[in-house]
Amino acid sequence: MLMWEPVIGLEVHVELLTKSKLFCGCANRFGAPPNSQVCPVCLALPGALPALNARAVDLLITAGLATHCDIPPRSKFDRKNYFYPDMPKNFQISQYDLPVAVGGWLDIPGGRRIRITRIHLEEDTGKSTHPASLTDGGEMVAGRIDSAEYTLEDYNRAGVPLAEIVSEPDVRGADEAVAYLQQLREILVWAGVSDCKMEEGSLRCDANVSVRPTGQERLGTRTEIKNLNSFKSVQKAISHEIQRQIKVLEGGGKIVQETRAWDEQREVTHSLRSKEEAHDYRYFPEPDLRPLEIDAAWLERIRKGLPEMPAARRARFESQYSLPAGDADGLTRTREMADFFEAAVTAGAPAKEAANWLLGDVSRMANERGGLEHVPLSPARLCGLISLIEKGTITRKIAKEVLDEMVAGGKDADAIVEVRGLRQIDSSDALRPILEQVLDKNADAVASFLGGREKAFDALVGQVMAATRGKANPAVAREMLREMIAARN
Repeated sequence: MLMWEPVIGLEVHVELLTKSKLFCGCANRFGAPPNSQVCPVCLALPGALPALNARAVDLLITAGLATHCDIPPRSKFDRKNYFYPDMPKNFQISQYDLPVAVGGWLDIPGGRRIRITRIHLEEDTGKSTHPASLTDGGEMVAGRIDSAEYTLEDYNRAGVPLAEIVSEPDVRGADEAVAYLQQLREILVWAGVSDCKMEEGSLRCDANVSVRPTGQERLGTRTEIKNLNSFKSVQKAISHEIQRQIKVLEGGGKIVQETRAWDEQREVTHSLRSKEEAHDYRYFPEPDLRPLEIDAAWLERIRKGLPEMPAARRARFESQYSLPAGDADGLTRTREMADFFEAAVTAGAPAKEAANWLLGDVSRMANERGGLEHVPLSPARLCGLISLIEKGTITRKIAKEVLDEMVAGGKDADAIVEVRGLRQIDSSDALRPILEQVLDKNADAVASFLGGREKAFDALVGQVMAATRGKANPAVAREMLREMIAARN
């Protein structure tokens, strides 16, 4: 039986985190009312000329350096000509033969390296919407106005700066494609290049998919799946397209080079149009923009501003703080969490304790509130809470209550403990009458424990903790309980 190998290259479009668009001063902000962030430049009105956003170039260089690319000293802009309603100019200002960044790579889990061919800067298009229905005079008109099909255009996105990141055909399956995208997204968010919110369209992926007999060097005919906007869609669309192509070839057919779309509802790809080649776009140098000259000083300024990348920081957390790999991985899921952890340790918190709290209760709060930045807790205040546990001032159970109150009310841990009288009870004189009452009320549990059931003893300790509202020192309580049971029998 003939075995098949998938060969996949990915083109990732990432909206850059600038305040304004690439060639004009209009706001780069998601969610504004349609066509409220437009001007003569991004609407391509006659006589309007582009002016390059230097911040966008900085971010593209950052993306290149973060993915091990070379940054040539000279690049230029080109006009890519094609005709869609969402393209006001009927051409896109992009880059063709001289992009800003070339020749990078990313390593994905499993030891596989995916090469990056290029990263170039271009403007985004507008957004076309094909409504399912329109209310007209109280009647629902399905996708039509005056018996004609219609499309709505929003040009707020037209001119937003995009990084297009093109990989070599090194990906060998849907799982690897998702792993590459997740790795790429982590790096771009970490470096502040983009928020990469796929649900808002700030990261979109086109997948070029082909299959060939295992062991064959020559590439098969590829198809391109356009505008995949979630990891789930990438996984399903590539998996489906691989199987579709294998079925066609094993049935004696031929793969046609074309552009296809992914149908989320039916979970199939379908043909959109024949695949364009570079010459179809009639590239030529953009006459209204000078070539980019990126000198050594510019490059060094960006390089110095690069943060420590996630993989390097994970490795350092394991070695410097003796953290397990799982903890290091969890703490570096976001740059904010990693920075918070190190600040807490610098403030005096033991590394493992800080990691446990951040990966547990603090992460829970961050998930509930939409991110760590929305949790009103400083590293120093978390360190103060941990210090009370370390000193034996409060129990861990009480500490969880104190943390909730710290976040809700903005007070320090020691102030909450003093006002609410939450200090740990570890005095034998204070504990003895409480333990006497627990033993008197739970004679059956005492008998069960004496009969050899250790769980019965744990139940007695639980009763002590309940009676003291979690303030009893568990170790002292356990030792005293055993002594008191032995003395009674």
